[in-house]
Amino acid sequence: MQAFRILIVDDHAHAREGIREILEDYEDFQIIGEAKNGQEAINLTEELMPDIILMDIQMPVMDGLQATKRIKLKFPYVKIVMITVSDDITDLFDALKKGAQGYLLKNIVSETWVEHLRAFALDEVPMSKEIAFQILKEFPQNQERTEKKTPLSSRELEVLRLVAKGLSNREISENLFISEHTVKSHLKNILGKLHLDNRVQLASYAFQQGLMNEQT
Repeated sequence: MQAFRILIVDDHAHAREGIREILEDYEDFQIIGEAKNGQEAINLTEELMPDIILMDIQMPVMDGLQATKRIKLKFPYVKIVMITVSDDITDLFDALKKGAQGYLLKNIVSETWVEHLRAFALDEVPMSKEIAFQILKEFPQNQERTEKKTPLSSRELEVLRLVAKGLSNREISENLFISEHTVKSHLKNILGKLHLDNRVQLASYAFQQGLMNEQT
């Protein structure tokens, strides 16, 4: 399996060094560059074309939220994972709505950190309960919504609704009696048809379009 190409973006040199030390022990990750702020991240993304960007939030010149939005607009296929010392759900939810795949806390143990990063790389991370709650706050369930026309097939709608409920790929496969590989294939097709980047955006779409009013 080819290694995932990683760009590290953090304004603190010791933080970048710490991330490098963690990932250097794993053959499925290759660090191809480092940036000190969001503007450098944009420039290096264009130059190096990473698979994954590990993006700090608070940085000078341009913060991680602005950089994430600009990078995802220009390079939608690049995965961005926010790295932060704080689990302030407001900033993290904002980053996810701008296209980031998820977030990692800097203070968790390295083995768990790598395990989570690998799951992000493979699109296997379900939404956290905190993020699901933020989506529910955005789209109150007592508000009347009518289901709008969607480009998705009936099976894709089933998968979408389960994603919006926070289920993992494995749980979706068990619910629908299909393989995890088939789930991944459906998710890729759904994201492509809707021009979205991640599960949070999919869940927001499902609630916004009134698709959760129907039973799966």
